[in-house]
Amino acid sequence: MRKFLVILDESRECLAAMRFAAMRASKTGGGVAVLAVIPPEEFNHWIGVGDIMREEARERIEVHYEVFAKWMRDRQGVTPELIIREGQTVDEIIAQIKEDPEIGVLVLGAGTSGKGPGPLVTQLSRNSGDLPVPVTIVPGEMSKERLEAIT
Repeated sequence: MRKFLVILDESRECLAAMRFAAMRASKTGGGVAVLAVIPPEEFNHWIGVGDIMREEARERIEVHYEVFAKWMRDRQGVTPELIIREGQTVDEIIAQIKEDPEIGVLVLGAGTSGKGPGPLVTQLSRNSGDLPVPVTIVPGEMSKERLEAIT
């Protein structure tokens, strides 16, 4: 089965990427892997405090993920898989792609501000020639209706 890998973060454009990945998976018989990355700098405290903060970050991710997962299950008939990794975001995305041979496409949402497409799109575009899968960049402002039409 081909999986669409999409990144779960706090960005607004994450929603467009999630929708696109779920719609494409639904229409092609694929799956969706949702990757959330916890940056290591969040835990540079005493060991006990770092463990509590790590657990709280995981809980926040799981709650955020469940909103998208419910929509994917109810509206698209797709049951996504949640993956949580710790480290530098780009490094962890690349590692996940290399470790999971079922991932066929990386889906990213492009930022909508005048500051550019966003740090993930910018950084991964630089590495795209070395990635083992294609990258789909979804405009963050793309409407749900337009996404439905093109998927």
